[in-house]
Amino acid sequence: MNMKLEVVIIPVSDVDRAKAFYEKLGFRLDIDIANENFRGVQFTPPDSQTSIIFGKGVTSASAGSAELVLAVDNVDTVRDELVGRGAEMSEIFHYAGGPFNNAVENPRVAGRDPEGRSYFSFASFEDPDGNRWLLQEITTRLPGRIDSAATTFSSASDLASALRRAEAAHGEHEKRAGERDANWPDWYAKYMVAEQAGTELPQ
Repeated sequence: MNMKLEVVIIPVSDVDRAKAFYEKLGFRLDIDIANENFRGVQFTPPDSQTSIIFGKGVTSASAGSAELVLAVDNVDTVRDELVGRGAEMSEIFHYAGGPFNNAVENPRVAGRDPEGRSYFSFASFEDPDGNRWLLQEITTRLPGRIDSAATTFSSASDLASALRRAEAAHGEHEKRAGERDANWPDWYAKYMVAEQAGTELPQ
């Protein structure tokens, strides 16, 4: 089956206030449609394939009850950008019991993940209704999370980061080989595809 998560519905109490908030964050306004008893507003976060919808007559859920996660390649950079756009951001943190583990006492620990692991560093903010957003830093995907036959990068900075990681790994490869690798473009390509797919990296 070919299924993709396309839209997440979030409940808000004031449609215009929510619209202004997400516009200021830099989300793309896709549509704003209304009739007598209905209004639907759709936004898409930068480089996201999933959108959010809110409005009047869209959902019976209580305003502020949604919890959403934005995957980012650098939580510091995105946090700073959102602060500049007016979001009231938390400090960067990690979870005491691992990502999303709120079952322990005082689950949020100040600072980035001390081991620098992908998926383990976060920041958070809320929209005017209290819908909660988490920024989760993801630099390397878990195995199977991405189709190994389809390598894509969501932004130029994402691609540049992957190239830097491949460059560092290739430098170690050349040290082990004891000579310059003239076929480095192929090695870079194999490394970047394997890293994104979560398969075994070339040595």
